[in-house]
Amino acid sequence: MTAATQQRSVRRRGGLSRLVWAAATAVLVLLLLPYLLVPVYRIVTPVSTLMLARWLTGRNVVRTYMPIGRMAPILSLSVLAAEDDRFCSHHGIDWHEIHAAIEEAGDISEARGGSTITQQTAKNLFLWPGRSFVRKALEFPLALWIDLVLPKRRVMEIYLNIAQWGPNGEFGAEAGARSAFGKSAADLDRGEAALLAAILPNPVRRSARRPGTAVRRLAGIYEARARSAAALAGCIEGVS
Repeated sequence: MTAATQQRSVRRRGGLSRLVWAAATAVLVLLLLPYLLVPVYRIVTPVSTLMLARWLTGRNVVRTYMPIGRMAPILSLSVLAAEDDRFCSHHGIDWHEIHAAIEEAGDISEARGGSTITQQTAKNLFLWPGRSFVRKALEFPLALWIDLVLPKRRVMEIYLNIAQWGPNGEFGAEAGARSAFGKSAADLDRGEAALLAAILPNPVRRSARRPGTAVRRLAGIYEARARSAAALAGCIEGVS
């Protein structure tokens, strides 16, 4: 091998090494960025990855941020009753619910459910929709970190303002309430709050404005649960 050939080989190896280090650094930054942003979100209004994706692709996004203190209190209670009734007692992950979901499925690969409001907040802020072990592996530590760094009331406030609440790019409770009922989230009654909670898992296919039988049935269940949820909702009352 000539000296020139050896030099070219060294340069190629050096270039490959720099490329690998650059790729590793980029991955590390992407993994660490959410953990750095979470403390910032104590005071900064965040947006979701789905909202960003819609903006980048030129699709409609409707969102008016509303502090939780201005929303009708029954909305928080209805969402808590529908999505995560142990929100105030767990630390971001509801291990009891996960165990129950696995037991019911019989196999961890078939398990469904068990996702807390904190986990959904982590997914909406930093990850992507759908079910996969990779996303769950990223979501779990993020949910624990969010619960550690942010007050529960702030987590609920962020969730209510970034959740998708309509099929045409309506994000957050205010946009969802105005789209469904033509009124502010501050003025919702029990039935309306329960209907909004009932469509949260799939606001593209479910409608609070024109609810089908299944949505009405769920809304009735959540409205009844919300009446007793106040005793479990101390962490989202008052100021954070």
